[in-house]
Amino acid sequence: MEPLSVSRFREYLQIQTVHPTPDYEKCTEYLKNQAAEIGLEYRAIEYVPGKAVVIMTWVGSKPELSSIILNSHTDVVPVFEEFWDYPPFSAARIPTEDGDFKIYARGSQDMKVVGSCYLEAIRNLKAANFQPTRTLHLTFVPDEEIGGKDGMAKFVDSQDFKDLDAGFALDEGIANPGPELYAFYAERCSTQVRYTTHGETGHGSQFIPNTAISKMMAISKELLEFRDSEENKLITQYGEITQSNLGEVTTVNLNIFNGGVQTNVVPESFSAVFDIRVTPNRSITEFNEYLHSIAKKYDAEIENLGPVNEGAFTDISSDNQFWGALTKVVEKRGLKTINAIFPAATDSRYLRGIGIPAIGISYLKDIPVLLHVHNEYITESLFLDGIDFYTDLIHSLSIIE
Repeated sequence: MEPLSVSRFREYLQIQTVHPTPDYEKCTEYLKNQAAEIGLEYRAIEYVPGKAVVIMTWVGSKPELSSIILNSHTDVVPVFEEFWDYPPFSAARIPTEDGDFKIYARGSQDMKVVGSCYLEAIRNLKAANFQPTRTLHLTFVPDEEIGGKDGMAKFVDSQDFKDLDAGFALDEGIANPGPELYAFYAERCSTQVRYTTHGETGHGSQFIPNTAISKMMAISKELLEFRDSEENKLITQYGEITQSNLGEVTTVNLNIFNGGVQTNVVPESFSAVFDIRVTPNRSITEFNEYLHSIAKKYDAEIENLGPVNEGAFTDISSDNQFWGALTKVVEKRGLKTINAIFPAATDSRYLRGIGIPAIGISYLKDIPVLLHVHNEYITESLFLDGIDFYTDLIHSLSIIE
């Protein structure tokens, strides 16, 4: 018989909060019902119409203490259904040869599983008549997959968020094919830039001097040589590149290249967009100055496609009592963590950016990394184990005084 917790999880997965048109309305209604069933205070706030931030609250016995935030995002990335073995929003529950089940759905790893584990863990704690000392806030935010501009970014700037008086937060991690849990205490800063070059034009049969493409090729060559040097750092130091060391360096990828109007006309302009993820070990402000110096060197225009914010670290020393509680729960279960800088971007960057310590951790071990990939799945046993893990973790975090 299918456990009720699994049925609720699958119902959540079946809600198509997929970009570019996520069904946030249906998702918000689902979360409202969950809050009512569990007995949590509920609010849904729209800083942007149609994009609700849902806050569920369990007031602690000492509400004067700073609260714990359990954050997850509700949106998921697009799918290419023709490459899936099962419809990506059916949450198909498929038996395996070892008696387990695989649950196939977009969001099963990234990251509806974590939000569901939070909810089920709170159910467990309430059923056991537990009373947290610190107030707990479960926050479900939109648009993380497209940068969080209309989600967490607006939320952390609001008085609603300030009123939560947060002292620590949990957010998403990533799957690991090995037996450890990834625990991310920082993440790289995302900076996307568009370079535009201009130059002499003319007939394609001629040697035209000072062309737009020659300038753009020089810019691309310099940035891709920098990319190679960063890649070589990891290979030299570690022998291979993994999720646990990728965050220690800066990556550069040329992802969009535009220019040209006709095969026999030398174009007047070219543009290129680079996706750059800057390690928090490096000042992103100084790196951005470097990017602008390249533009100046080759007489190009440069546009930052998003904010330039310095990275921040969460303390994982013995001085951080929340980190200490987390490690004890992990050790109690006979597990270990891989403590690392997250190589991509999550909503934790907004939390750390305003001084709130945050750890990104998902109970996803011994499973392929399938976020944003076809046939994303999680095993039922891993989901159920995750509920137990978060039950212990939320208990331990909430009783810290």
